[in-house]
Amino acid sequence: QVQLVESGGGLVQAGGSLRLSCAASGRTGVIYTMGWFRQAPGKERELVANIAWGGVTTYADSVKGRFTISRDNVLNTVNLQMNSLKPEDTAVYYCAQGPRWRATTDVNEYNYWGQGTQVTISS
Repeated sequence: QVQLVESGGGLVQAGGSLRLSCAASGRTGVIYTMGWFRQAPGKERELVANIAWGGVTTYADSVKGRFTISRDNVLNTVNLQMNSLKPEDTAVYYCAQGPRWRATTDVNEYNYWGQGTQVTISS
């Protein structure tokens, strides 16, 4: 089993920054793809960014140049640095673990999820 616990959400003004962290435990490690997803009210859950084996990263077009995903292999955490935040970034953000060895953007291939953390950006 895998346990994922997110932290770092909150309320900030547009243009501000937040850093989300996901602590992973159990059957996890650097060979697994880790992703950050978000879901706004009335919308589908969408991939924000993921990081795969070898540090390969993928970003949604809407966050490129503003968000950075990283992982700390010693602490077993996956972080999402979010800069230049916009009101449309408001959502519940989820950390998830995907398959081993390969990257994927398919939400259905992520089998383990955290409880989510609320991010609210005021205009």
